[in-house]
Amino acid sequence: MAAVARSAPLPEGSALVEDPQFQEMVRRSRSLTQKILLSIPDTHRSCIHTEALQLNSSDNTKFEIMASNIGIPSAPVLRPVSENFSLKTCLTQMSEGLQLHRALLSSVSERLSNKNKVIELMADIRDLTIQITKMLKMVQREAVVQPSPTPVALRLPGEYEVQVAAHLILVQLQAFGQDTVRCLRSLDCSKEEETES
Repeated sequence: MAAVARSAPLPEGSALVEDPQFQEMVRRSRSLTQKILLSIPDTHRSCIHTEALQLNSSDNTKFEIMASNIGIPSAPVLRPVSENFSLKTCLTQMSEGLQLHRALLSSVSERLSNKNKVIELMADIRDLTIQITKMLKMVQREAVVQPSPTPVALRLPGEYEVQVAAHLILVQLQAFGQDTVRCLRSLDCSKEEETES
């Protein structure tokens, strides 16, 4: 019996992962994450008007010092569930990362002239966080308090810093969203999903 458990792809909570209710939440979360990823380019176009700030540019690494000066924290590192990265850790990191990006967007949105798309994006992030929290409750089998995002104080002295901050948050959210999709895909037991990606 122990040998069988050791060979399972998801050693911790594999029976839970196969639970139909859990799988439904995984699929819903994947769908919401895809929706977020698809809306990031439109959101970027709607609120970033500085020509040099392009979403998928190799120049984005040049802004690391500015990200630090503005006060944008890095997102938690996400990896697919393995023996070294538990399901609980994976879901907790997802939840924390989503809440961080929601707080960052909230902080910068107050200074944007066109914030409608940002507000829509924040609502989708909130909905995804709710799904992740439901999965986390199933893993922990205890109440998980849904913390509201802690406000993030960004240093935005001028319009250029506001533009750079919004740009960098969206770039980081895009990378975090792609990692989230990979992690959720590893939890998805439905085989028909795998042929499309």
